[in-house]
Amino acid sequence: MLNPWLGAKEDGSLPRPRKIGFWFALAALLLRPLLMLLTKRDWRGTEHIPREGGFIVAANHISYFDPIALGHFLYDNGRLPRYLAKSGLFTIPVLGSILRSMGQIPTYRGTKDAARSLRDAVAAVRRGECVIILPDGTITRDPDLWPMVGKTGVARVALTTGAPVIPIAQWGPQEVLSPYSKKLELLPRKTMRIKAGPPVDLSEFAGQELTGPVLRAATDKIVAAIVEQLEELRGEKAPPERYDMRKTGVPETGNPAKRQRGRR
Repeated sequence: MLNPWLGAKEDGSLPRPRKIGFWFALAALLLRPLLMLLTKRDWRGTEHIPREGGFIVAANHISYFDPIALGHFLYDNGRLPRYLAKSGLFTIPVLGSILRSMGQIPTYRGTKDAARSLRDAVAAVRRGECVIILPDGTITRDPDLWPMVGKTGVARVALTTGAPVIPIAQWGPQEVLSPYSKKLELLPRKTMRIKAGPPVDLSEFAGQELTGPVLRAATDKIVAAIVEQLEELRGEKAPPERYDMRKTGVPETGNPAKRQRGRR
């Protein structure tokens, strides 16, 4: 039986990481050649991706194409990506079964089951997996697509496990699929610019109780590391204040532009 937070068995041993599995192998077989053909790559900081052991990837979220581009980056650097994905996807016949078999983790935003996602993420990290968490929690609402004030789940998983957090910035997926668009723009070929930074130093929070202020401070440090990588990719400075959905009243789910049109 697994400890829900530590991911360890009752005898103290840790379960082995999942093998690639049929569906992951099939996705790689079908998607990777297409991505190599249809996109260009500008990948940096690959030396920061741990070759073994559990760790957390904290990345910015700018397009529904993000998971494909980021997954390609991690897969080609020897790691199988495990995403926290919307729970609704897991209820879709066939797709839900495939996602579970691929080791993806359902998130239950705004429900009493929300903590379960973090427990599953902790267990996966303890198992030696590469777990991807997008602190924005949704496609960024920032008008210029900079990271927003982050959700604290990434800090909770990091401080609970003590696993390294690798900040990754991506720029280019939004050219293939603009935010909330359903129209792919593959030609001319777009460049997927992805940069991994060194592990975020969270040592100042070690051993502290996971209070709201501690989680917020750790999250801000993680997001700042993502922003630093993104500034290098974009060749420009981020605004001094990060976009905060709580202050603007913008809904956290769905297409905000569509909702605004609906209120007119």
